[in-house]
Amino acid sequence: MTPPGLDLGSLERRLARALAGPLPGAAAQFAMAPTPRPGWQPGRIPGGLRDAAALALIYPRGGAPHLLLTVRAADLPHHGGQISLPGGELEPGESFEDAALREAEEEVGVDPRTVRLLGRLSPMHIPVSGYALHPVVGIADGPGAWAPHALEVARVLEAPLAVLRDPARRRREPRRHEQRDYDVPFYDVDGEKVWGATAMVLAELLALLDGE
Repeated sequence: MTPPGLDLGSLERRLARALAGPLPGAAAQFAMAPTPRPGWQPGRIPGGLRDAAALALIYPRGGAPHLLLTVRAADLPHHGGQISLPGGELEPGESFEDAALREAEEEVGVDPRTVRLLGRLSPMHIPVSGYALHPVVGIADGPGAWAPHALEVARVLEAPLAVLRDPARRRREPRRHEQRDYDVPFYDVDGEKVWGATAMVLAELLALLDGE
């Protein structure tokens, strides 16, 4: 668990060191993966996928580190109403870092000049949308004046790292979809269920902090 009282500078150094070394990868992602997860093979990125990037932005609010999440607009074609990291498909010639910052600016109003990028987490195949997601970790000295894009983001969800690390906020529930039963783990954050690919990305980020 992230040590109590860890200041932003210490957290930044800790994350930078951890991201520069071997990543937990699929072993950490699997802990928050729905079961079954059709089309997903842990640690494998099939060919022919579209590349997407997402920004896992950590910043202090009220003296405690928070992670920036969004509640997606309900009428989006993929993952409508779900919790997501700011992100989207790469444009021609973009790096994963450039795409993550651009999408965060477009979706939430993140100022790229305020973000210090620390590294990338493990890429992940998202079968339902045909993407290879590349999460990029960044840190900022404070929250921005968030301006959610009305067509994409219903609202901003600021998740304290302490909440994500609280075992009582990590739960599971059965779901039935298209005649198939699923076991779905999720983080309970401010009454929202953070599950699927977002929860899997967060699981690796938090495992990285635990193991560093």
